Amino acid sequence: MESFESADKSHYSDLIYVVEDDPDVSHLIEHNLRTAGYDVSTFYSGAPVVPTAARRQPALFLLDIMLPGISGFDLCRQIRQHEQLSKTPVIFLSAKTQEPDRLQAFDVGGDGYITKPFSPRELIARIRNVLRVLPETPMHETIELGDLEIDIASMTVRVGGKAVPTTVREFRLLEYLARHRGRVFTRDQLLDAVWKEGSFVTPRSIDVFVRRLREKIERDPRHPRYLKTLRGIGYRFEAGR
Repeated sequence: MESFESADKSHYSDLIYVVEDDPDVSHLIEHNLRTAGYDVSTFYSGAPVVPTAARRQPALFLLDIMLPGISGFDLCRQIRQHEQLSKTPVIFLSAKTQEPDRLQAFDVGGDGYITKPFSPRELIARIRNVLRVLPETPMHETIELGDLEIDIASMTVRVGGKAVPTTVREFRLLEYLARHRGRVFTRDQLLDAVWKEGSFVTPRSIDVFVRRLREKIERDPRHPRYLKTLRGIGYRFEAGR
């Protein structure tokens, strides 16, 4: 992988946790992230990551999947179950290129998936894209539909008054569909609207995110009242009853 050179470092001071057990790969990633202006903490196994992140929270996790001890998938599950870290973006790095591996990465709560080998420019672009999804200024707006409440400012979802955890990507997908309720969207349209880097995420990934959202907001995910499937077309958000 070639080295990434950045002419402007002023806008990128976020802390990124790199969890990669190959020293050569981790050193190269760290070098390119620092060149791009990011602060970096590197880990060679997953065990100390969550306790350390609870003390100093990163802006993003970069996780290898095949790690000693705990896998990247299990580490992502721990992050998503941690109240303080649950919304922190996670990008997976892996030599696994098959679609089932990508889908599993999204199923456990990942926000992105990069296959090895990758170019440093792609890595930086993907990180910037994921971090760009985070709100720059709070919007004091709440969408209320049935027993569902979507608080834009705090990026909080409540069902029947009870908060339910969502990742940033899940929240943005739900927010977009709720804002355009009644309209049918194809998977490709949702990729363009919510991900904006659709070439890196397959349309089937949308199915995983919708399923995860249904498990969180629907009383009966098998018979959803909000997130409707139009077989062969895509998805539509309905106001519920």
